[in-house]
Amino acid sequence: MVPTYKYNPVTPELVAMLRDIAGKGNVYTDAEKLETYSHDETDAAVYGHSPEVVVLPQSAEQVAQVVKLANKAKIPITPRGAGSGLSGGAIPEYGGIVISLEKMNRLLELDRANMVAVVEAGMVTNDLANAVQAEGLFFAGYPMSLQTCVIGGNIAENAGGGKAVKYGVTGRYIIGLELVTPQGDIVQLGGKLVKDVTGYDLKSLVIGSEGTLGIVTKAVVKLIGYPSSKGDLLVLFKTPKEAIDLVPVILSKGLTPTSIEFMDQLSIITSCKYLNESLPYENAGAMLLIELDGNNAGQIEMDLIDIGKLCEAKGAIEVYVAEDRNNIERIWNVRRNIAEAFKVSSPVQSLEDIVVPCSRIPEMIPELERMGKKYQVQIPCYGHAGDGNLHATLVKDPEMPMDLWKKNEDLCLRELYQVTGKFGGKISGEHGIGIKRREYLKDLIDPVELELMRSIKTAWDPNNIMNPGKIFL
Repeated sequence: MVPTYKYNPVTPELVAMLRDIAGKGNVYTDAEKLETYSHDETDAAVYGHSPEVVVLPQSAEQVAQVVKLANKAKIPITPRGAGSGLSGGAIPEYGGIVISLEKMNRLLELDRANMVAVVEAGMVTNDLANAVQAEGLFFAGYPMSLQTCVIGGNIAENAGGGKAVKYGVTGRYIIGLELVTPQGDIVQLGGKLVKDVTGYDLKSLVIGSEGTLGIVTKAVVKLIGYPSSKGDLLVLFKTPKEAIDLVPVILSKGLTPTSIEFMDQLSIITSCKYLNESLPYENAGAMLLIELDGNNAGQIEMDLIDIGKLCEAKGAIEVYVAEDRNNIERIWNVRRNIAEAFKVSSPVQSLEDIVVPCSRIPEMIPELERMGKKYQVQIPCYGHAGDGNLHATLVKDPEMPMDLWKKNEDLCLRELYQVTGKFGGKISGEHGIGIKRREYLKDLIDPVELELMRSIKTAWDPNNIMNPGKIFL
């Protein structure tokens, strides 16, 4: 149940003031345009809610003016990047104003001397990656939805992806931020600094806060040299457990792949059918996609051989080496499109992103199988096995009545989260809490920790206008 906060409606007078700030063409009130901003990639029928007005500012100063106006009038604000989130974080649950940063999408500076890029928050992450790669540089923290997501959204969720096992997640590469606070002040946090212990690290507090503490308008992104060599292994196993058991073995040998991606048979088949792709999955219960990169081609080749031998020793059916660009892209395309494929084949589902210590991954697989049988749902599993982040997805049987699905989905999620916690894990590794998981969070987090979070939110945003209702109630 959504709690009632005392907000004021958006009036025609306020819309006129917003148009004075951002320009008439950058303020939307018609229903057709508002619908676009009423949902993200979660189920719109379940979580969607229309804003009263959408504003597309073109500068931090315009964002600040809109926020000051909203704070004074006590109108809720929902910051929005690309709307590609999977937790409902950009949904305007209480109506009000959506501030979309889609027009603040420029690369402002490429500073090779300090190995940073300064970008506006609405820049598409893939555009940033391509721009710096053309200069021989690499933004290593971008996630897998790189062609749609924007850097501001990545920061809001502290997004991860397939390369996190070696390179880490977005937050490792954000060394400076420009933030509009809930009161409408503009503040610079961090900068082009390798070291900075000048007071509290407020920048790190903002990263991953899901837009509840302010609106990021600009970021200083740390870059590294682009790896010149790359190689991939596609490894087939008879069972998911055999594949998952191998992950801690690889990591314990001192080998550091860029990625170790896991796909069970249902995930592989569904994605291949969606893409009209043919991979040799007929006898495989699971696959690992293992990637290595670096600047020493000879070392990468030797490491691929060593990992291939480990796979064979642990029961792999086949080990395929993909070294040319076309084959590498082909197998990665299967992995990237699993979520999209399931939307087509099984639209009623709950996409999760539990995360556990890597050593506990082998214990999770039989638990998922057990819960699937118990609650009469399929739970295909895929994800970033190298960092313990698994996308265990609850999929509704088409024959199951909707009321039974809703009941079993809730019970299964509660048990899934409890088991994850028992293994030392958390309920979200990269998608965030948002609206989707907030009802579960309060039962799965230390009450003291939760109260500290609430206290920070209240201190930063006493009128509770900034993305209200996300993470916790």
